[in-house]
Amino acid sequence: MPTDRARSLSGLLRLLGKAVAVALVLAWSLGPIALIVTAAFTPERDIFATGVGWRPTFENFVALWQRWGDFFSGLANSFIVTAGATVLAVLASTLAGFGYSRWHSRFLSGSVFAMIALRLLPPIVTTLPLFPIVNALGLNDTHAVLIILYAAFFVSLGTMVMRTFIDQIPRELDEAAMMDGASQAQIFRRVVLPLSAQGMVAVAIFVIVYAWNEFLFAFIFTTKNAKTAPLVLSEMIGSLEGVEWGVLFAATTMQLLPILVFVVLCQRHLIEGLTAGATKG
Repeated sequence: MPTDRARSLSGLLRLLGKAVAVALVLAWSLGPIALIVTAAFTPERDIFATGVGWRPTFENFVALWQRWGDFFSGLANSFIVTAGATVLAVLASTLAGFGYSRWHSRFLSGSVFAMIALRLLPPIVTTLPLFPIVNALGLNDTHAVLIILYAAFFVSLGTMVMRTFIDQIPRELDEAAMMDGASQAQIFRRVVLPLSAQGMVAVAIFVIVYAWNEFLFAFIFTTKNAKTAPLVLSEMIGSLEGVEWGVLFAATTMQLLPILVFVVLCQRHLIEGLTAGATKG
């Protein structure tokens, strides 16, 4: 039989192993972010220098404001597109999730697999055929086309998440509301929506993170008026005058921090969305 000292040592080693594993994961995840933010506040001549002490400065952000005004317009466009796509995707996903949760048929069952299959396709597969359609409708380089595309791309996953949340709402509540004369629309608005708010927040987080950082759709369907922040960052990297690393790191920091802070504040809802349906009860 192991002694108390041996058990204590074994427990200490396990705790130490977990601490080392967590430290490695944090270093892998947060290390690059820390380097980018540090470089953003470092004079450009010292970013890649060795043996130079860190001297914080805002000169990179001043240069960004002076020479890359398009970046701030891109941030505004990113905010507009992200907000619009989030509202549209959450609304469509909640309505679809309610339908899949409360009604059953062969068509609905088959469409679930169709949605999942379409979601697994690379975005470029559906993007290129859409270009002539978008061009014919005159939607190129508009906020509307990005809002619709981002929302449509995430509706399938959002529908599955919302169906899982709505499945957990007892059907007896629907039946009680029907006994009181409520219509399906009233049941959805007064019973389902309040009780599935947590799922709606989880879907919103997924869409916000995706839309804020998306590049491919914005690259293909926008040129100037609706150009988002990731596109401006790519222009900085491909500048004919050479890459201004300090300005690039400053822009990356400004584009990264809002979504990073948002995810940290909403991490509880994000985890609940990721684990939705993993357990019952």
